[in-house]
Amino acid sequence: MDPSILIQPLLHFWYLIPLVLLVTILRSPWFKGQVGEFTVNASARLFLDKNRYHLIKNVTLPTEDGTTQIDHIIVSRYGVFVVETKNMKGWIFGNAKQRYWTQKIFKYSQKFQNPLHQNYKHVKTLQNLLDLSDEQVFSVVVFVGDSTFKTPMPENVTHGGGYVRYIKAQTEQRLSDVEVEKVIEAIESGRLAATFSNHRRHVAHVKEVVAKKNSEPRCPKCQGEMVKRTVKRGENIGKEFFGCKAFPKCRGIVGASLLQ
Repeated sequence: MDPSILIQPLLHFWYLIPLVLLVTILRSPWFKGQVGEFTVNASARLFLDKNRYHLIKNVTLPTEDGTTQIDHIIVSRYGVFVVETKNMKGWIFGNAKQRYWTQKIFKYSQKFQNPLHQNYKHVKTLQNLLDLSDEQVFSVVVFVGDSTFKTPMPENVTHGGGYVRYIKAQTEQRLSDVEVEKVIEAIESGRLAATFSNHRRHVAHVKEVVAKKNSEPRCPKCQGEMVKRTVKRGENIGKEFFGCKAFPKCRGIVGASLLQ
């Protein structure tokens, strides 16, 4: 059979190829992340005085176990704001103390890490680099996309450009102008260069962390993290099992015959 007989009809639909590629890109996590970053960048540049608020984007810092990447850092005399963006849709349930929040889209729901806890490592890494106190560094979480908070959220968890209002609400001076310049210089000198190799290493580190978390059992009751423990009495004494990290608030267990 002549191959051209099969190929020729496909050529009539060549214009669908770029359309399919465009749809794929628009639905990708990478593009959603870019939209979130653009929203935060645009809001900062439009509504924050650039003479008082200094925006630093995509900062990758070395840590003891690899690297951590911060979406946005805003430095001002009113403090250093560490901004984490989340591009999500649907209903969002959670509070500041919960380890996991819930995303619900119609009948589908899933757990995801409390973004305030996720941003905690960013904040602490930056504090160690800059030698700043808790009162000088603020954690800020910005949700972009078609999402709705269904539970009361802390004031530092906002939608879209709402994070600008939170930043502007901080009016107490916490850094002098000289200290602001030193902070900016320390971040720029402490960050890893924005090279392909550094980005690849960071992505590999993130994948390793995610794979490790996915391989560990989750609490059957609250879906939280679990820790390995040893039975101290009873017929299963000496055997290991996994108990919920939130014990005694949550008593979920896995293994050791469920301690029966």
